[in-house]
Amino acid sequence: EVVIVSAARTPIGSFRGSLASVSAPKLGAAAIKACLERAKIPANRVQEVYMGNVVQAGVGQAPARQAALYAGLPQETLCTTVNKVCASGMKAIMIASQSLMCGHQDIMIAGGMESMSNAPYYFPRGDTPYGTLQLEDGIAKDGLTDAYDRIPMGLCAEKTAKKENLSRVDQDTFAKLSYERTARAWKEGKYKAEIVPITVTTKKGEVIVKEDEEYRKVDFEKMKTLRTAFLKDGTITAANASKINDGAAACLLMTRQAADELGCKPLARIIDKNSIRQFEYDCRPNRFFLFYITKSSYIK
Repeated sequence: EVVIVSAARTPIGSFRGSLASVSAPKLGAAAIKACLERAKIPANRVQEVYMGNVVQAGVGQAPARQAALYAGLPQETLCTTVNKVCASGMKAIMIASQSLMCGHQDIMIAGGMESMSNAPYYFPRGDTPYGTLQLEDGIAKDGLTDAYDRIPMGLCAEKTAKKENLSRVDQDTFAKLSYERTARAWKEGKYKAEIVPITVTTKKGEVIVKEDEEYRKVDFEKMKTLRTAFLKDGTITAANASKINDGAAACLLMTRQAADELGCKPLARIIDKNSIRQFEYDCRPNRFFLFYITKSSYIK
C-alpha cells in the first residue's frame, strides 16, 4: 500500500509576475524541502525523486536532479524528470507510486515544477536566411500546441465545449465562481497550510511571496467583453481559460510499512491510476470518476 505523508506547494505566480526571477528547479526545491520538514524526515532517507517539468529549454541539464540537490538531498539520490505535458507532475506521482508498490523503494518524492515566465524563444539552427528572422515561442511550441494537428490546446477545449453544449456564459460563470472561491479560501486561511513562501530578491530588496497571484488580477466586468482566444465564434477567452503560471508542488510518498515505522500519519493513500487520450484531456476527472466508481472494491 502506498501513502502520501506530506505535501507542499509554492504560491502560483502570474506570467512574468512575482516568481518570474525564480527557476523551475528552485521552485521545485522549495516544495521538496517543505515536504521533508513537515514530515520531519531527513533528506538522506529519500531514495528517489520524480519531478515533472514540461518547458525544459533553458532550464539546464536534469531539472529534477537540480531540484533535489537544491533541496539538500544527497548526490546519491536517484532523480528523473518527467515530461507528459500538463499531466507531468501527476505522472511523476504515478511512477513513484508504482515503484513503491513493486517494492523497489520505500520513500520517494514526486511532484511538478514549471516556470513558464522563463521559457525562451527559439531560433532554429541552420543557415541564416536573407531578410526577416522569425522566433518561435517556447511556451507555444513545446507546451501548448498539439504536435500532430498543430493546433493550440485551447482548440481541443473548444471542441469539448461544443460537444458538451457549454456556452460562453456557462464558462464565464464557472470561471467567476472559481475566482470567488479562491478569494474566499485565501481570506479564510484555507491554503495557508499547504503553501511554502518563496523569497525573491528584487532591486528594492527581498520580497516574500506567500500568496497566489492571479486571483487578485481579475476584472469581472471586463470578463464579459473579452474577445475569444481561439475561434472567432468560440467560447473560450483569456479569462475563462487556464492561465500561464509559475510554481511547483511536491508530495512525500512512502509504503505503508515505512510510514508506520517512521511514525508518519498518511494524508491519503494511492489505490490506482489511469490515463486518457490526449485530445480528451479536459474530460479526465469525469472519465476517471466513472471508471473508478465501478470498482466497488476501492470504495470502503
